[in-house]
Amino acid sequence: MHGKHTLAVEVTNVSPLGLWMLIQEVEYYLPYTEFPWFKQATIEQVIQVEMPVDGHLYWSLLDIDLAVESITSPEKYPLVS
Repeated sequence: MHGKHTLAVEVTNVSPLGLWMLIQEVEYYLPYTEFPWFKQATIEQVIQVEMPVDGHLYWSLLDIDLAVESITSPEKYPLVS
């Protein structure tokens, strides 16, 4: 064993259709159709994500806040622009 994984959140892959995130050891897919704020973002902007409190994600370079529940249950969080 090389060491303990200490990140609570990290972006593991960015594709033309969405991004993959590892959040507290669970992998999630965020399609741009449901999370359009990330579609035009640079890789640098997308990977700079933190979890300031449990269940809450923040991308400082994009000024985006998301509840983890909005990823697990997007039907509870309709898109509003």
